Amino acid sequence: MTLPKLSLLAKIWLSTSVALTALFGITGLILQQHTVATTRASIQAEIQDSFHAYESLWKSRSETLGSVAAVLSSLPNVRAAFQTRHAPTIRDTARELWLKVADQLKETAFFVVAEPDGHTIALLDDSSPTAIPAQWPMIKAVREMFPKQASGFYVINEDLFQLVLTPVYIDASQGSALSKILVTGYVVNHLVAQRLKESTGKSEFLFVSGDKVFASTLNDRATRVLQAKVTAPSMLDLVDDGVAEYALLRTELIDMEKRPVGLLCVFRSFEGARQRIRSLQASLVVIWLFAVAAGLGVSFFLARRMIRPIRRLDEAAAEVARQNYSIRVPSSTQDEMGRLAKTFNAMCDSLQAARQELIRQERISTIGRMASSIVHDLRNPLAAIYGGAEMMVDTDLSPPQVKRVAANIYRSSRRIQEMLQDLLQLTRGAKGQKETCSLAEVIEGGLEPLRASAAENCVSLHVQVPPNLELPLERARVERVFMNLAGNALEALGTGGEIRIQAKDTGDAVEIEVSDNGPGIHPDVRSQLFQPFATYGKKNGLGLGLALSRQTVLDHGGDIWVADRVGPGATFCIRLPKQSRSVEPAAAVHLN
Repeated sequence: MTLPKLSLLAKIWLSTSVALTALFGITGLILQQHTVATTRASIQAEIQDSFHAYESLWKSRSETLGSVAAVLSSLPNVRAAFQTRHAPTIRDTARELWLKVADQLKETAFFVVAEPDGHTIALLDDSSPTAIPAQWPMIKAVREMFPKQASGFYVINEDLFQLVLTPVYIDASQGSALSKILVTGYVVNHLVAQRLKESTGKSEFLFVSGDKVFASTLNDRATRVLQAKVTAPSMLDLVDDGVAEYALLRTELIDMEKRPVGLLCVFRSFEGARQRIRSLQASLVVIWLFAVAAGLGVSFFLARRMIRPIRRLDEAAAEVARQNYSIRVPSSTQDEMGRLAKTFNAMCDSLQAARQELIRQERISTIGRMASSIVHDLRNPLAAIYGGAEMMVDTDLSPPQVKRVAANIYRSSRRIQEMLQDLLQLTRGAKGQKETCSLAEVIEGGLEPLRASAAENCVSLHVQVPPNLELPLERARVERVFMNLAGNALEALGTGGEIRIQAKDTGDAVEIEVSDNGPGIHPDVRSQLFQPFATYGKKNGLGLGLALSRQTVLDHGGDIWVADRVGPGATFCIRLPKQSRSVEPAAAVHLN
């Protein structure tokens, strides 16, 4: 893509600005993505830590329950009470010990004495808020595991329990016999889930089995939405409840028979992370704007300093184009721009020296051409003067012959004087006083000396100029302009033809056309017509007529040119202002 209307400074600054903006934008995007990825990884690590904390907590509680049950089952008075098979005795004996050794657990845990067939005999703490089942069906299923303790999760009467079963044996005649089962555990409810949340760094917990929710730390709406998603067959690492997004970790709740009875889902909200990310994004935007603004300012300052020498070179090149070869560019640095400035200065030195040499050669050439042309054009009148003077000295002439020879000598000397006057005007750029003149009279004054020659060669002269058209002119010089243009046309026409001069008023100026129906102007000469000593196709003259005519028109504030036309003939156009203008004097051609 090109930007032709922009300056080089604008192009450099614009490209640098785009590059800096893109660079900072990409950097910010990468940093944001890295931050998001790091935050997600951190949340995943937090949820893993929460799950490990949950496992440690539940394991610790399970071990505590098992230890308390083992201690109680090993006490002699408890074992003796169990042998009585009397429920009040068993409850009274074990309760006191239970309240002493398990005071820290009684708020959430329960202790039950059951028969080997699973029937509840006694609940040791009547103040327990838990509704204790009358039957424990899992005891029969895990009897083969005894005398070891058995632990696991169970769903009983739509409640989720974590249980530890401790068998109590008594001595019999045939050996040890299973007497009672100590059932200790917790009901997994919302209070338990809330304590898990508080102990695991604000992670959310959901205990669920199919359509049944046992415990949840989420609100009812979020619980319903997330329950449907976590129980779906697909495994998800991220879930949302329509308001917030969570990282998810699921694990199965296993019973004493190694069968899954439900799911534990641990959630970690991204809301806090999102707030941190939004804060980071706002900070990144502010930093990005500041960095871009600072980068643009620095790049503009540096670009302007880089462009300054180029601008100097551009201005210097424009001066050279105006032929001011004395211009120089300062070169204070040693880099590429400094070397370029030195090269440019060396080029200007070479051009200045070459121009001076060219001027010198042109002066010599001009002097030679002028001398050759003067010698050539002076030869004929000097020959006429020499011949006439010789006849008058060596021959006795009659008075009419003397008069005719004297007239020839006079015309020849007059011709020499005119050529010298043309040369003087060319070299000095002499100007006279202007006066208000009738343009028709001035043109007639210029054509008058040519009418006899035109009639002799059968060339008709037609002048179509309004008689009341007046201009401020130097009469003699302007007459010579029209005499020169008409004389050149006569010489080009030879015998027969037509010369037409017509003028029209354009308001603030007058346009004049001098045309003929001759052979026209050769293309090779058209560009050199108004140069001094251009004598292409002319038999006589110094080649100064058109140069002097152009100088005269320019001194009057006008212009002269050759019209482009199709067909034979040539047309010269002159424009002269109707009001006198202040014109800078033209530079004369110095020959010394």
